[in-house]
Amino acid sequence: MSATEPPAVPPAAAGAAGPHGRLTHLDERGEARMVDVGAKPDTHRRAVASARITMRPETLAMIVEGRAPKGDVFATARIAGIMASKRTADLVPMCHPIALTHASVDLTAEEPDPTGDGLAAVRIVAVCETTGPTGVEMEALTAAAVAGLTLYDMCKAVDRGMVLGEVMLLEKEGGASGRWTREEER
Repeated sequence: MSATEPPAVPPAAAGAAGPHGRLTHLDERGEARMVDVGAKPDTHRRAVASARITMRPETLAMIVEGRAPKGDVFATARIAGIMASKRTADLVPMCHPIALTHASVDLTAEEPDPTGDGLAAVRIVAVCETTGPTGVEMEALTAAAVAGLTLYDMCKAVDRGMVLGEVMLLEKEGGASGRWTREEER
């Protein structure tokens, strides 16, 4: 391939099964682009995402009892997640800047499962909403992930072994594709 010849469309783009039968963030030549949503109608959009961070039981007890050296872990993580949802377009290159009408982050302590690995966890659930031409899935995912990263940052001095994972979209509604829930895929 010469420097002036456009790259071939990647195989993943050619066979993607999106609503338009292709990856929407790639043009006909396989180059990244921001999707034009100018002609799409404004609809109410809502997305729910989650993440989970595992830790030692004593770390969770420190958080819940308010003994963390850096302060109120849940309050700080909640604020960080909400702030991150509003900055998603600054972090994820092809996201549109969105005027959110609602953003929330809830954190729930999960005690260790006696039959499991002995680790405690915090479940993070983020909800984002807007009325506009494009969805808020990335904003909800960003909120959940950054809340988890903030929780890690605030507690890393006492538990560097924490693991942030299971970042996933749980549901979305609005737009041409309507409602989707994770259970539908199973």
